[in-house]
Amino acid sequence: MISASKNPPSPVFKSIPVLQRKAERLSCMRLRSLTLACSLTALTLASVAHAAPHSGQTKAASASSAPAKAPHPDDTIIAVVNSIPLTTRDVDNRGKLFALSTGLPVNDELMQRLRPQIIRQLIDERLRTQEILSRHINTPPEQIAAAIAGIERRNGMPENALRDRLAQDGVSLTTLIDQIRVQIGWVQVLRQELGARGRVSAKEIAQREDALKRQDGRTEYNLSEIFVKVEDPRHSEEELAFTNTVIQELRKGAPFPIVAAQFSQSQTALDGGSMGWVQEDELDPAVIEMVKQMPVGAGAISNPIKVPGGFVIITVNGKRTIGHQPGHVISIRQAFLPFDAELNPEHITPQQQQTLQKAVKIAQTVHSCDEVAAINQQNGERRPSDPGELQLERMNPQMRGLLEGLPLNKLSRPLVSTDGIALIMVCSKKEKNFADRSPSEIADQLMNERVEQTARQLDSDLHRKAMIDMRIKLKGV
Repeated sequence: MISASKNPPSPVFKSIPVLQRKAERLSCMRLRSLTLACSLTALTLASVAHAAPHSGQTKAASASSAPAKAPHPDDTIIAVVNSIPLTTRDVDNRGKLFALSTGLPVNDELMQRLRPQIIRQLIDERLRTQEILSRHINTPPEQIAAAIAGIERRNGMPENALRDRLAQDGVSLTTLIDQIRVQIGWVQVLRQELGARGRVSAKEIAQREDALKRQDGRTEYNLSEIFVKVEDPRHSEEELAFTNTVIQELRKGAPFPIVAAQFSQSQTALDGGSMGWVQEDELDPAVIEMVKQMPVGAGAISNPIKVPGGFVIITVNGKRTIGHQPGHVISIRQAFLPFDAELNPEHITPQQQQTLQKAVKIAQTVHSCDEVAAINQQNGERRPSDPGELQLERMNPQMRGLLEGLPLNKLSRPLVSTDGIALIMVCSKKEKNFADRSPSEIADQLMNERVEQTARQLDSDLHRKAMIDMRIKLKGV
């Protein structure tokens, strides 16, 4: 099967944070008038339920009406952030979500190493949630439901199956909802904060185009990052230990975009850590020194890199000479015929045999991309009919060999996997200089830089003004 993602999917989630191409593409910055009408529905943040302070009279009445009970260990308060509690249950649920989304076995020892950073992340989310509510920004339940449906669709799950899968692994659906809600709401906050700067002018795009022309022939890199913030530069031991733990898990196979979405404290986390194409003079000297030593692709993960404000982990997705990167682009359509059970070659079910016969017949009789898309839709569209433009040079050798030799408007042979059969048709082929950036790509990069700067400044301001009562010892908070 073909996926537009450049990274291998995790067993459950391909990319939690990319809800709508970086939350409706930050470069659009369309401001909306929102209300709090739905903010206290069943989909609301769990923390909001605890936000209302209790008066002394209420506490006294409660004490007189019922004997005091020792709190459940899961409800032990770790911190109080501007009167909103953060509990052991919150931290454990986020850790379980990390384990589920990466597909890695997470033991108690690993979770103990992750806990300090999970706590910091949840404190940041509490502060962001309060800022979202103070600005009367509401994320409609329909938008959250659409995001969850998108996760199910991208991973071939039936409708409403995600709740059952999370429950099976001991994770509350609210944990995922909380994270999605904060991500979407924070984008709205940044839109407001940017104001008039939320648009990139034609003059700014032209200036960047001129700068790129002057750099013709120099090297640029396609990078992804995970940024770990250090609150107190004098005591960065915990953050460094956490960074090393993340690196270990990435090298064991944890998907980089998922880990970036869960733990990176850079705004690039919204796009799975992707920084896009960057030049050497846009990077910290320590980063570029490491990047020059790393191989391209192949899942290479850097050691911790100390940069102003924290540590960064880098992976190099691509390398090219500015102005010169010839390649080949194809567009395809694919139809996926699902099995009703996982394929066992030794015990093929009647439905699986019928599906193969159906695929063979389709391969012999279908001759247009529109027909392929229609067949995929008739079979539930478990895989996208059109995964977008694909670069042949970036495909694995087997798939590249299949598609390079496939004539236009001719279906491939049936491609059998454990969950179904795919049929692929090439609709167009063309040569392209991938070093050429369109005005929209340049606008995206300029906006990303602007948003990142704004987000870091606003996060810093929220921490500076916050009242954070830590009930456990945690450096840097």
